[in-house]
Amino acid sequence: MAPERELIRGLHNLRPRHRGCAATIGSFDGVHLGHQAIIAQLNQRARESGLPSVAVIFEPQPHEYFSGERAPARLMRFKEKVLALFDAGVDRVLCLQFNEKLRNLSGEAFIQRILVDGLGIRHLVVGDDFRFGCDRSGDYKLLREAGADAGFSVEDTATVEVAGARVSSTRIREALEDGDFALAEALLGKPYRITGRVARGRALGRQLDAPTANVRLHRYRSPLVGVYTVKARRTDDRPLERERRELAGVANVGFRPTVEGEGAQPLLEVHLFDFDSDLYGREIAVEFCHKLRDEEKFASLELLKAQIAADIRDAKEWFANHP
Repeated sequence: MAPERELIRGLHNLRPRHRGCAATIGSFDGVHLGHQAIIAQLNQRARESGLPSVAVIFEPQPHEYFSGERAPARLMRFKEKVLALFDAGVDRVLCLQFNEKLRNLSGEAFIQRILVDGLGIRHLVVGDDFRFGCDRSGDYKLLREAGADAGFSVEDTATVEVAGARVSSTRIREALEDGDFALAEALLGKPYRITGRVARGRALGRQLDAPTANVRLHRYRSPLVGVYTVKARRTDDRPLERERRELAGVANVGFRPTVEGEGAQPLLEVHLFDFDSDLYGREIAVEFCHKLRDEEKFASLELLKAQIAADIRDAKEWFANHP
Protein backbone atom coordinates (compact mmCIF):
# COMPACT_ATOMS: atom_id res chain seq x y z
CA MET A 1 0.00 0.00 0.00
CA ALA A 2 1.39 3.41 -0.96
CA PRO A 3 1.98 5.84 1.92
CA GLU A 4 -0.43 8.73 2.33
CA ARG A 5 0.68 12.03 0.89
CA GLU A 6 2.57 13.92 3.55
CA LEU A 7 4.25 17.30 3.88
CA ILE A 8 7.16 17.24 6.33
CA ARG A 9 8.35 20.66 7.48
CA GLY A 10 11.99 20.51 8.53
CA LEU A 11 14.50 17.81 9.45
CA HIS A 12 13.32 17.95 13.07
CA ASN A 13 9.96 16.49 11.99
CA LEU A 14 11.47 13.39 10.38
CA ARG A 15 10.52 10.20 12.23
CA PRO A 16 11.93 6.64 12.04
CA ARG A 17 9.08 5.69 9.68
CA HIS A 18 10.39 8.24 7.17
CA ARG A 19 13.71 6.46 6.76
CA GLY A 20 14.19 4.44 3.60
CA CYS A 21 13.06 6.17 0.41
CA ALA A 22 13.79 7.17 -3.16
CA ALA A 23 14.22 10.93 -3.36
CA THR A 24 14.91 13.90 -5.57
CA ILE A 25 16.00 17.43 -4.65
CA GLY A 26 15.29 20.80 -6.24
CA SER A 27 13.38 24.07 -6.28
CA PHE A 28 10.70 22.70 -8.67
CA ASP A 29 9.31 26.17 -9.37
CA GLY A 30 6.42 25.65 -11.79
CA VAL A 31 6.66 21.83 -11.70
CA HIS A 32 7.16 22.03 -15.47
CA LEU A 33 7.73 19.22 -18.00
CA GLY A 34 11.39 18.87 -16.99
CA HIS A 35 10.42 18.51 -13.34
CA GLN A 36 7.64 16.09 -14.26
CA ALA A 37 10.16 13.89 -16.11
CA ILE A 38 12.37 13.78 -13.00
CA ILE A 39 9.40 12.86 -10.81
CA ALA A 40 8.21 10.17 -13.23
CA GLN A 41 11.68 8.63 -13.16
CA LEU A 42 11.73 8.87 -9.36
CA ASN A 43 8.32 7.24 -9.02
CA GLN A 44 9.33 4.38 -11.30
CA ARG A 45 12.43 3.66 -9.19
CA ALA A 46 10.40 3.93 -6.00
CA ARG A 47 7.82 1.40 -7.25
CA GLU A 48 10.52 -0.98 -8.43
CA SER A 49 12.12 -0.87 -4.95
CA GLY A 50 8.92 -0.81 -2.92
CA LEU A 51 9.90 2.56 -1.43
CA PRO A 52 8.06 5.84 -0.91
CA SER A 53 9.07 8.71 -3.19
CA VAL A 54 10.20 11.99 -1.61
CA ALA A 55 10.77 15.43 -3.12
CA VAL A 56 13.11 17.64 -1.06
CA ILE A 57 12.43 21.35 -1.55
CA PHE A 58 13.54 24.56 0.15
CA GLU A 59 11.75 27.56 1.63
CA PRO A 60 12.67 30.23 0.83
CA GLN A 61 14.06 29.08 -2.51
CA PRO A 62 17.88 29.42 -2.48
CA HIS A 63 17.97 32.27 -5.01
CA GLU A 64 15.41 34.15 -2.88
CA TYR A 65 17.61 33.72 0.17
CA PHE A 66 20.63 35.16 -1.63
CA SER A 67 18.93 37.84 -3.75
CA GLY A 68 15.85 38.88 -1.73
CA GLU A 69 13.59 41.25 -3.66
CA ARG A 70 15.89 41.01 -6.70
CA ALA A 71 15.27 37.26 -7.05
CA PRO A 72 13.36 36.06 -10.13
CA ALA A 73 9.60 35.99 -9.67
CA ARG A 74 8.11 32.73 -8.44
CA LEU A 75 5.94 30.86 -10.91
CA MET A 76 3.85 29.42 -8.08
CA ARG A 77 3.32 29.84 -4.35
CA PHE A 78 4.53 27.24 -1.85
CA LYS A 79 1.09 25.61 -1.48
CA GLU A 80 0.63 25.39 -5.26
CA LYS A 81 4.04 23.74 -5.61
CA VAL A 82 3.38 21.13 -2.92
CA LEU A 83 0.00 20.23 -4.44
CA ALA A 84 1.54 20.03 -7.92
CA LEU A 85 4.23 17.66 -6.64
CA PHE A 86 1.57 15.46 -5.06
CA ASP A 87 -0.44 15.56 -8.30
CA ALA A 88 2.70 14.39 -10.14
CA GLY A 89 2.75 11.31 -7.91
CA VAL A 90 5.21 12.14 -5.12
CA ASP A 91 4.36 10.44 -1.82
CA ARG A 92 6.09 12.88 0.51
CA VAL A 93 7.46 16.41 0.33
CA LEU A 94 10.25 17.36 2.73
CA CYS A 95 10.57 21.15 3.01
CA LEU A 96 13.85 22.39 4.47
CA GLN A 97 14.23 25.94 5.71
CA PHE A 98 16.99 27.54 3.67
CA ASN A 99 18.94 29.58 6.20
CA GLU A 100 22.52 30.41 7.11
CA LYS A 101 23.01 27.03 8.77
CA LEU A 102 21.88 25.08 5.73
CA ARG A 103 23.68 27.42 3.36
CA ASN A 104 27.00 26.77 5.12
CA LEU A 105 26.78 22.96 4.95
CA SER A 106 29.50 21.47 2.79
CA GLY A 107 28.47 19.04 0.08
CA GLU A 108 29.65 16.13 2.23
CA ALA A 109 27.78 17.40 5.31
CA PHE A 110 24.59 17.94 3.27
CA ILE A 111 24.70 14.34 2.08
CA GLN A 112 25.38 12.93 5.53
CA ARG A 113 22.96 15.04 7.56
CA ILE A 114 19.98 15.20 5.20
CA LEU A 115 20.19 12.21 2.88
CA VAL A 116 21.83 9.58 5.08
CA ASP A 117 21.02 10.49 8.70
CA GLY A 118 17.69 12.19 7.97
CA LEU A 119 16.06 10.21 5.17
CA GLY A 120 18.02 6.95 5.14
CA ILE A 121 17.96 7.34 1.38
CA ARG A 122 18.21 4.27 -0.85
CA HIS A 123 18.05 5.91 -4.28
CA LEU A 124 18.50 9.47 -5.52
CA VAL A 125 17.34 11.01 -8.80
CA VAL A 126 18.66 14.47 -9.67
CA GLY A 127 18.44 16.85 -12.60
CA ASP A 128 21.31 17.06 -15.03
CA ASP A 129 22.42 20.45 -13.66
CA PHE A 130 21.99 19.78 -9.92
CA ARG A 131 24.50 21.48 -7.58
CA PHE A 132 24.34 21.72 -3.79
CA GLY A 133 26.24 22.52 -0.61
CA CYS A 134 28.24 25.57 0.39
CA ASP A 135 29.17 27.60 -2.70
CA ARG A 136 27.43 24.91 -4.83
CA SER A 137 30.49 22.70 -4.42
CA GLY A 138 28.52 19.44 -4.45
CA ASP A 139 27.79 17.78 -7.78
CA TYR A 140 26.77 14.49 -9.36
CA LYS A 141 30.27 13.02 -9.01
CA LEU A 142 30.31 13.68 -5.26
CA LEU A 143 26.85 12.11 -4.90
CA ARG A 144 27.95 8.96 -6.72
CA GLU A 145 31.06 8.63 -4.56
CA ALA A 146 29.12 9.21 -1.33
CA GLY A 147 26.39 6.81 -2.40
CA ALA A 148 28.93 4.05 -3.03
CA ASP A 149 30.16 4.46 0.56
CA ALA A 150 26.76 4.97 2.25
CA GLY A 151 24.77 2.39 0.29
CA PHE A 152 22.49 4.44 -1.93
CA SER A 153 22.38 4.61 -5.71
CA VAL A 154 22.32 7.80 -7.79
CA GLU A 155 21.10 8.53 -11.30
CA ASP A 156 20.70 11.71 -13.31
CA THR A 157 18.01 12.63 -15.81
CA ALA A 158 18.07 13.59 -19.45
CA THR A 159 17.37 17.16 -20.51
CA VAL A 160 13.77 17.75 -21.64
CA GLU A 161 13.44 20.04 -24.66
CA VAL A 162 10.50 21.81 -26.29
CA ALA A 163 10.92 23.50 -29.68
CA GLY A 164 14.64 22.71 -29.65
CA ALA A 165 15.48 24.35 -26.32
CA ARG A 166 15.72 23.16 -22.71
CA VAL A 167 12.63 23.43 -20.54
CA SER A 168 13.37 25.62 -17.53
CA SER A 169 11.64 27.93 -15.05
CA THR A 170 13.63 30.82 -16.51
CA ARG A 171 12.31 30.11 -20.01
CA ILE A 172 8.73 29.99 -18.68
CA ARG A 173 9.18 33.35 -16.94
CA GLU A 174 10.45 34.82 -20.22
CA ALA A 175 7.44 33.40 -22.10
CA LEU A 176 5.04 34.91 -19.56
CA GLU A 177 6.79 38.26 -19.70
CA ASP A 178 6.41 38.19 -23.49
CA GLY A 179 2.73 37.26 -23.20
CA ASP A 180 3.40 33.98 -25.01
CA PHE A 181 0.93 31.80 -23.12
CA ALA A 182 1.00 29.06 -25.77
CA LEU A 183 4.74 28.56 -25.19
CA ALA A 184 4.29 28.72 -21.41
CA GLU A 185 1.62 26.02 -21.65
CA ALA A 186 3.88 23.87 -23.84
CA LEU A 187 6.68 24.12 -21.26
CA LEU A 188 4.45 23.56 -18.25
CA GLY A 189 2.31 20.83 -19.79
CA LYS A 190 -0.77 22.81 -18.74
CA PRO A 191 -2.05 26.41 -18.96
CA TYR A 192 -0.42 28.91 -16.64
CA ARG A 193 -2.63 29.59 -13.63
CA ILE A 194 -2.40 31.51 -10.38
CA THR A 195 -4.30 29.98 -7.48
CA GLY A 196 -5.18 31.76 -4.26
CA ARG A 197 -7.83 32.69 -1.74
CA VAL A 198 -10.04 35.69 -2.41
CA ALA A 199 -9.39 38.40 0.19
CA ARG A 200 -11.37 41.46 1.16
CA GLY A 201 -10.10 44.70 -0.32
CA ARG A 202 -11.26 48.31 -0.27
CA ALA A 203 -14.19 47.59 -2.64
CA LEU A 204 -12.72 50.15 -5.03
CA GLY A 205 -13.70 47.98 -8.00
CA ARG A 206 -17.40 48.56 -7.30
CA GLN A 207 -16.82 52.32 -7.35
CA LEU A 208 -15.22 51.83 -10.77
CA ASP A 209 -18.17 49.72 -12.04
CA ALA A 210 -15.96 46.60 -12.12
CA PRO A 211 -16.16 44.58 -8.87
CA THR A 212 -13.13 42.31 -8.49
CA ALA A 213 -12.06 39.19 -6.65
CA ASN A 214 -8.69 40.05 -5.10
CA VAL A 215 -5.96 37.45 -4.57
CA ARG A 216 -2.85 38.49 -2.66
CA LEU A 217 0.25 36.95 -4.25
CA HIS A 218 2.42 37.06 -1.09
CA ARG A 219 5.62 37.74 -3.00
CA TYR A 220 7.82 40.67 -3.93
CA ARG A 221 7.53 40.11 -7.65
CA SER A 222 5.06 38.49 -10.03
CA PRO A 223 5.96 36.73 -13.31
CA LEU A 224 3.06 38.66 -14.84
CA VAL A 225 2.35 42.40 -14.71
CA GLY A 226 -0.41 43.95 -16.75
CA VAL A 227 -4.01 43.44 -17.85
CA TYR A 228 -5.10 40.06 -19.23
CA THR A 229 -8.06 38.08 -20.46
CA VAL A 230 -8.59 35.19 -18.03
CA LYS A 231 -10.76 32.24 -17.16
CA ALA A 232 -11.45 31.46 -13.50
CA ARG A 233 -12.87 28.55 -11.57
CA ARG A 234 -13.16 27.45 -7.95
CA THR A 235 -10.53 24.93 -6.93
CA ASP A 236 -13.11 22.75 -5.18
CA ASP A 237 -14.69 22.26 -8.65
CA ARG A 238 -18.05 23.64 -7.52
CA PRO A 239 -19.84 25.91 -9.99
CA LEU A 240 -19.00 29.60 -9.85
CA GLU A 241 -22.45 30.55 -11.10
CA ARG A 242 -25.25 27.96 -11.19
CA GLU A 243 -24.12 25.28 -13.63
CA ARG A 244 -21.11 27.24 -14.95
CA ARG A 245 -17.89 25.98 -13.41
CA GLU A 246 -15.66 28.40 -15.29
CA LEU A 247 -16.19 32.06 -16.16
CA ALA A 248 -14.38 34.45 -18.46
CA GLY A 249 -13.10 37.78 -17.25
CA VAL A 250 -10.40 40.40 -17.25
CA ALA A 251 -7.63 40.66 -14.66
CA ASN A 252 -5.00 43.11 -13.54
CA VAL A 253 -1.79 41.79 -12.02
CA GLY A 254 0.48 44.38 -10.50
CA PHE A 255 0.94 47.13 -7.98
CA ARG A 256 -2.07 49.38 -8.71
CA PRO A 257 0.06 52.54 -9.14
CA THR A 258 -3.00 54.81 -9.43
CA VAL A 259 -4.29 53.96 -5.93
CA GLU A 260 -1.32 52.48 -4.04
CA GLY A 261 1.85 54.10 -2.78
CA GLU A 262 5.41 52.87 -3.04
CA GLY A 263 6.33 49.49 -1.59
CA ALA A 264 3.07 47.71 -2.41
CA GLN A 265 3.19 43.99 -3.10
CA PRO A 266 1.64 42.63 -6.31
CA LEU A 267 -2.05 41.81 -6.30
CA LEU A 268 -4.25 39.82 -8.68
CA GLU A 269 -7.63 41.50 -9.31
CA VAL A 270 -10.16 39.54 -11.36
CA HIS A 271 -13.39 40.93 -12.79
CA LEU A 272 -15.65 38.10 -13.95
CA PHE A 273 -18.27 38.80 -16.60
CA ASP A 274 -21.94 38.43 -15.64
CA PHE A 275 -21.07 37.45 -12.08
CA ASP A 276 -22.02 39.15 -8.82
CA SER A 277 -21.78 36.49 -6.11
CA ASP A 278 -19.65 36.50 -2.97
CA LEU A 279 -16.27 34.77 -3.36
CA TYR A 280 -14.63 36.05 -0.16
CA GLY A 281 -12.63 33.28 1.49
CA ARG A 282 -12.98 30.97 -1.53
CA GLU A 283 -9.96 29.64 -3.37
CA ILE A 284 -9.96 30.24 -7.11
CA ALA A 285 -7.68 29.24 -9.98
CA VAL A 286 -7.14 31.92 -12.64
CA GLU A 287 -5.94 30.86 -16.09
CA PHE A 288 -4.28 33.52 -18.24
CA CYS A 289 -5.19 33.62 -21.92
CA HIS A 290 -4.02 36.85 -23.57
CA LYS A 291 -2.29 40.08 -22.59
CA LEU A 292 -4.28 43.24 -23.35
CA ARG A 293 -1.86 45.93 -22.13
CA ASP A 294 0.78 46.89 -19.60
CA GLU A 295 -0.17 48.26 -16.20
CA GLU A 296 -0.05 52.05 -16.07
CA LYS A 297 -0.67 54.93 -13.69
CA PHE A 298 -3.58 57.29 -14.37
CA ALA A 299 -3.92 60.89 -13.28
CA SER A 300 -7.38 60.34 -11.80
CA LEU A 301 -9.86 57.65 -10.85
CA GLU A 302 -12.15 58.84 -13.65
CA LEU A 303 -9.46 58.11 -16.23
CA LEU A 304 -8.82 54.73 -14.60
CA LYS A 305 -12.56 53.99 -14.69
CA ALA A 306 -12.70 54.79 -18.41
CA GLN A 307 -9.72 52.54 -19.12
CA ILE A 308 -11.24 49.65 -17.14
CA ALA A 309 -14.41 49.94 -19.21
CA ALA A 310 -12.28 49.81 -22.36
CA ASP A 311 -10.40 46.77 -21.01
CA ILE A 312 -13.69 44.95 -20.39
CA ARG A 313 -14.85 45.71 -23.94
CA ASP A 314 -11.52 44.52 -25.38
CA ALA A 315 -11.58 41.34 -23.27
CA LYS A 316 -15.14 40.46 -24.33
CA GLU A 317 -14.19 41.05 -27.96
CA TRP A 318 -11.17 38.78 -27.57
CA PHE A 319 -13.31 35.98 -26.11
CA ALA A 320 -15.87 36.44 -28.89
CA ASN A 321 -13.08 35.84 -31.39
CA HIS A 322 -11.59 32.94 -29.37
CA PRO A 323 -14.57 30.88 -28.21
